[in-house]
Amino acid sequence: MSVLDEINKRRTFGIISHPDAGKTTLTEKLLLFGGAIQVAGAVKSNKIKRSATSDFMEIEKQRGISVATSVMAFDYRGKKINILDTPGHQDFAEDTFRTLTAVDSVIVVIDVAKGVETQTEKLVKVCRMRNTPIIVFINKLDREGKDGFDLLDDLEQKLGLKVCPLSWPIGMGQRFQGVYNMYEKNLNLFRPHSKQATSDEVMSIADLSDPALETNVGEKAAAELREDVETVTGIYPAFDKEKYLSGEVSPVFFGSAINNFGVKELLDCFVEIAPGPLPRVTEERKVEPLEDKFSGFIFKIHANIDPKHRDRIAFLRICSGVFRRNTNYLHVRQARKMKFANPTSFMAAKKSIVEEAYPGDIVGLYDSGNFKIGDSLTEGEQLHFIGIPSFSPEQFRYVNNADPLKAKQLAKGLVQLMDEGVAQLFTKEMNGRKIIGTVGALQFEVIQYRLKHEYGASCNYEPVSLHKACWLDGAEADIKSFRDRRKKDIAVDKDGKIVFLAESAWALNMAQENHPDVAIHFKSEF
Repeated sequence: MSVLDEINKRRTFGIISHPDAGKTTLTEKLLLFGGAIQVAGAVKSNKIKRSATSDFMEIEKQRGISVATSVMAFDYRGKKINILDTPGHQDFAEDTFRTLTAVDSVIVVIDVAKGVETQTEKLVKVCRMRNTPIIVFINKLDREGKDGFDLLDDLEQKLGLKVCPLSWPIGMGQRFQGVYNMYEKNLNLFRPHSKQATSDEVMSIADLSDPALETNVGEKAAAELREDVETVTGIYPAFDKEKYLSGEVSPVFFGSAINNFGVKELLDCFVEIAPGPLPRVTEERKVEPLEDKFSGFIFKIHANIDPKHRDRIAFLRICSGVFRRNTNYLHVRQARKMKFANPTSFMAAKKSIVEEAYPGDIVGLYDSGNFKIGDSLTEGEQLHFIGIPSFSPEQFRYVNNADPLKAKQLAKGLVQLMDEGVAQLFTKEMNGRKIIGTVGALQFEVIQYRLKHEYGASCNYEPVSLHKACWLDGAEADIKSFRDRRKKDIAVDKDGKIVFLAESAWALNMAQENHPDVAIHFKSEF
């Protein structure tokens, strides 16, 4: 098969939503249809010992939330699908924002009862800035929720999306009877207890005036559906694939992921309309997927994906050319050649070795500390991919070793977990005390849990009142003067860069006024 055929087969997308909208459950059901798993796991169930395939970290299984992006691949109808299931919780938004740089389209999951929530607004804003194609899946139709038209208004007003419904529900909650698929012109009947079924009852009804509609859903529901569909076709634009691909129009589907209902329609339409691998922008030029030479970038690092082997894996999005095992590639930042004996593809924590990978694919590279988020790999060209965000920490705590016998394990664990880019470590110059800075409070709990269970190290935290971590840039003499005057507020990050830890907005303003020749940055990359 030619490289062009391989590229055209790829569909790489992320699933995003507010916590608890059913994102991980939807991922499970997509994997079920793709034959990648035989039984879907219960994300929150004590009776069932299975846990969701995409939630592979121990803390995720216990809390029932995703705290790290999972990467899974499967084949469906001649296409190679790469799903990135992202954390919904705002404290892990950094991971999600970075993941959005590695996908070509997204599916946004909305809870029918709650409608559009704050975290969804933030994530969709990032997608819209990049004109990423968006499909919306309105989930949990088997529960009572908002009216379909109210939800569509919500999507347009709060998310700024121009929507185009491709299916429409018949009732909801107790009255939910199914969905009329306007894209394929068929009626999909809901049977509430067929949770693990892989095929739904589908009837072809090309014309809604067909009396078979009454026979299956009753007169009242049939009349409602006809009226609703007439309103939908009158108000909303007909589906235009080009407008979807340019991010102007978002198709909307209705269903219930937990009951496996409406998921197949979503997947069938997705493989038909979703974009293949898209070009990526670098500081130097635009990189097209069809170029001969290989290039890619690291968008995520995960320490201890398998705690037994202490392995760190860097996730590489392939942007152009063909990536081959045991081939020398240039690590652009370090300006040295590297080759990889065991590049892997993923089914969450299950891994298999890859001989070749193509644009759109996500490959895991075993890493002994060479990679940082945003690093480029190429066949020799100096390329620096842009748009991979880094964040300024907003919450800070002193980290103390709770077990003096495990000081080495704690030090190693902190360095490796910080490399994942979810938190930053600062060491104060005056007393050597270590401070962790994160975007969200829940990160502290995750770090503490992972240090204990993955490294055998115990830590506790002490509050520290800080406003901002600021990186300094300027002439050596100016920075020396700054450090001498503010000794107690100076620290170094894990790369040895000088950081000013401002206690308050006032302290930060004073520092800027007193040292006009020193540039202050809120991110380490400047």
